Amino acid sequence: MRPERLGPLGRRVLFWGLLLLGAMSFIYPFLFMLSTAFKSPREQFRLNLVPTEPTLANFRAVFEQIPISQALLNSVLVYGTITLSVLIFSSIVGYALARLEFRGREFLFNIILLTMMIPGQLLLIPLYLLIVWLGWTDNRLGLIVPGMMSAFGIFMFRQTFKTIPQDLIDAARIDGANELTIIFRILVPVSMPTVITVGIFTFMGGWNDFLWPAIVIREQHLMTLTQMVTLYAIGGQAGGQFGAVMASSLIAVIPMVLVYVVFQKYYLQGLVSSGIKG
Repeated sequence: MRPERLGPLGRRVLFWGLLLLGAMSFIYPFLFMLSTAFKSPREQFRLNLVPTEPTLANFRAVFEQIPISQALLNSVLVYGTITLSVLIFSSIVGYALARLEFRGREFLFNIILLTMMIPGQLLLIPLYLLIVWLGWTDNRLGLIVPGMMSAFGIFMFRQTFKTIPQDLIDAARIDGANELTIIFRILVPVSMPTVITVGIFTFMGGWNDFLWPAIVIREQHLMTLTQMVTLYAIGGQAGGQFGAVMASSLIAVIPMVLVYVVFQKYYLQGLVSSGIKG
């Protein structure tokens, strides 16, 4: 039957039914991970989402077998520093490209956009050689420094700052404000949706990254949470404890879910205000 023959109510039911089906296809794996983390070994491979015998034994096993607390602290330290750096440097460069007049401004902006089209995997080898030459392997600097600038962040701030009236900036200059004061005391506070959007993208992108930390870091006490959990799941440390693997994955996922839930409204506003629409 064609959709136009269903009538308004039928089309609405069909739309919400397909939407619900698509949502469940994404939500079910997370719900399965959540329930399995609390299941006893006897029911770990069943598809039921409500454990009949809930237990915390899987979480105890994770904390006893690997230093997951240290890995969590490493991730917060590394990616918190990266996020703060990206927000500072991207806002400065974005302001320069949006409001300052200098020769080659548009060319420079196009080069920055071009870097967004280069797959990150192509840069792994030269970047790793540079890190080795600097002596930053098995060092948090090897994780932090390569991520301190973001072409995406520069683009977002430039687009946002171009929408702010020039009169506001001129008034600040008349009052004696320098360029950094204009950026961090005037423009950034009125651009909080963009700040939060760039912050979420940067923090989540780093938090979920496994490949680069696996290349740079070998010492267990320096590993990030995602790296630690991945090696725990596939490296044999879990000893076939499927519930413990799900528990470790849940520990790694929950912080990102909480961050997105808390800042979801500002995240969507930032995308719209910067000219990026779904």
